[in-house]
Amino acid sequence: METYDKKPIDPELVVEDKAERSWMKRLGPGLITGAADDDPSGIATYTQAGAQFGFGLLWTMLLTYPLMVAIQSVSARLGRVTGRGLATNLRRRYPAPVLYAAVAVLLVTNTINIAADLAAMGAATQLVLGGPVQLYVVILGTVSLLLQVFVSYERYAQILKWLTLALFSYVALTFVIPIDWKAVAFGMVKPPVRLSGGYVTTVVAVLGTTISPYLFFWQASQEVEEIRSQPAQRPLLRAPMQASGQLKRINIDTWVGMAMSNAVAFFIMLSAAATLHVHHVEVKTTADAASALKPIAGEMAFALFSLGIVGTGLLALPVLAGSAAYATAGAMNWRNSLALQVNLAKQFYAVIAVALLGGVALTFAHLDPIKALYWSAVINGVAAVPIMALVMLMASDRSVMGEFALKGVLRWVGWLATAVMGMAAIGMFWPG
Repeated sequence: METYDKKPIDPELVVEDKAERSWMKRLGPGLITGAADDDPSGIATYTQAGAQFGFGLLWTMLLTYPLMVAIQSVSARLGRVTGRGLATNLRRRYPAPVLYAAVAVLLVTNTINIAADLAAMGAATQLVLGGPVQLYVVILGTVSLLLQVFVSYERYAQILKWLTLALFSYVALTFVIPIDWKAVAFGMVKPPVRLSGGYVTTVVAVLGTTISPYLFFWQASQEVEEIRSQPAQRPLLRAPMQASGQLKRINIDTWVGMAMSNAVAFFIMLSAAATLHVHHVEVKTTADAASALKPIAGEMAFALFSLGIVGTGLLALPVLAGSAAYATAGAMNWRNSLALQVNLAKQFYAVIAVALLGGVALTFAHLDPIKALYWSAVINGVAAVPIMALVMLMASDRSVMGEFALKGVLRWVGWLATAVMGMAAIGMFWPG
């Protein structure tokens, strides 16, 4: 186990070119992380929750918000304080089997999630344009890969920033469909909580979709990239005088980013409850939901829903592939940065390519999309618990965080989030 007081030169801290220092100047890691959480797989989960249980699960968004803020804030602090991503911190602190197990699960889960997202994006594109789904899957997967590899990240980051606007299509959707707001308020204040297997499983699926391990790795790594992009910035362990401004920025960024994520999830669930649930329409995929909306709520609702699937997918794919690459590169001590040219970080970009092209390949296996989403949620929910526990242990350890070790409310809420996810993991196997 490596000690932190030696401060060796770490590949994640080496800056070699101007491009590495200039990217992502104005893009908040919390904003992108929160927006990417509402990917097509998440949209499918929230849609099914609303279609099956109406307004009865809207309360879950109130529960997940503070828990998301806590664990994402802790992940961001680990990156900003130490100047290293989660995988690098795990490598320096824990035995290799623990690290490799966490990274392997993340890589497999993200690849499955990418496949599910691409399948949903292809189906949504087919609904609007016609043509073969697999062609759109290949095109969308290839475009995402080429953008990450060949477009400067300063420019690509701006693309991601604008793609977050696609999420508001689900907010706009609520203005073109009739909604019983009194029933919505009643469902929030006095939800019809049930102990049936289906209800509990859906609650667990919402939790697993909302609080996912890849988001922890991504946001910590983006804080490291923020340090790289600004020559005057340093890890807080080396520049504690920067702590006040940076920790305040992390707090605001995370609260706002997670608020966007949960608000959009709320509106997706609300729209499905007000249309699909009211008309007793059973949906199994996002494409089913989009198709069902056309006769119920009209062309505008159909177009907004379909646009949101493609837009959020384009936003989520680089986060899923990128977080897998950051984790793998951190575990193997490879150089890693989306601002680096390919020849400076070949292994890092190779992992991105494997994750994206692996996801494309999986769609050709004609996997049942519902089973793929279910097992992705199961693995995410189970894997999140030990990873959250390790994150909380590192963030609370003064040998890792120095004077910035967690304390007070954030520490308690972070452990509460871990406990809730632990109960959710047990709930995955609830009979029914």
